[in-house]
Amino acid sequence: MIEALQFGFMRNALMAGILVSIACGIIGTFVVIKRIVFISGGIAHAAYGGIGLGYFFKFSPVLGAIIFSVAAALGMGLVHRKTRQRADTIIGVMWAVGMALGIILVDLTEGYKADLMSYLFGSILAVPSTDLLIMLALDLVIVALVMLLYKELLAISFDEAFATVENVPVDAIYMILLCMIAFTVVMMMRVVGLIMVIALLTVPAAISGQFVKNMKKMMVLASMLGVVFTTTGLWLSYFLNLTSGATIILVSGAAYLLSMAVKLLLHRRPKF
Repeated sequence: MIEALQFGFMRNALMAGILVSIACGIIGTFVVIKRIVFISGGIAHAAYGGIGLGYFFKFSPVLGAIIFSVAAALGMGLVHRKTRQRADTIIGVMWAVGMALGIILVDLTEGYKADLMSYLFGSILAVPSTDLLIMLALDLVIVALVMLLYKELLAISFDEAFATVENVPVDAIYMILLCMIAFTVVMMMRVVGLIMVIALLTVPAAISGQFVKNMKKMMVLASMLGVVFTTTGLWLSYFLNLTSGATIILVSGAAYLLSMAVKLLLHRRPKF
């Protein structure tokens, strides 16, 4: 791995993996505990509409993805909480419409779209320095919001009814959480792609949740696991000439299966 770091693109890729892992560890913990994996997937796929907007109107696709994913997150949250429609139906519709809109806008855009597939399947080796700055800024926003609203986020994650009784603005905090998920999704799309975002968002938190119950410790452990997964996947993809995003996800999946086996063995171990 030291040999690979002589290349600038590998250093950028390693830094991108670390920045993404911090966001995934923090936000993924809330996603797993609150069991909103499906809505996170909806936000991730709807974000493709923002990429299409960026291409069509000739501005940064990353900026388009931020705007569109936040709008999709707020839309899903509002409809979910303010109407009686089934949440999974609403999310599925917005998921499909966002993807379809992005595809149509890309089709209508003239010229060759060289890096289009990198947004779907990830291209961590092609992350430019400008994207690293965006990732750092989004990380700082996420960390600041979680530190500021930690008690409120903790309350709505475990018991919304109790949080309401305690005068916590549940709806507003929920919307902020969805916006942070949107920020995290945008960070991850260049690393593992929008198609595989959910795995990296949830697997580290799911593993850490099997062994620690304190939320802060869970966030720290999930972030550390994310760094291990992205670094290991990056190293394997470099030396085996594999697709980086898919390799990172396979490493994460293998670790999750191993953690389940370890947990099962610990439960079966005889107690004296």
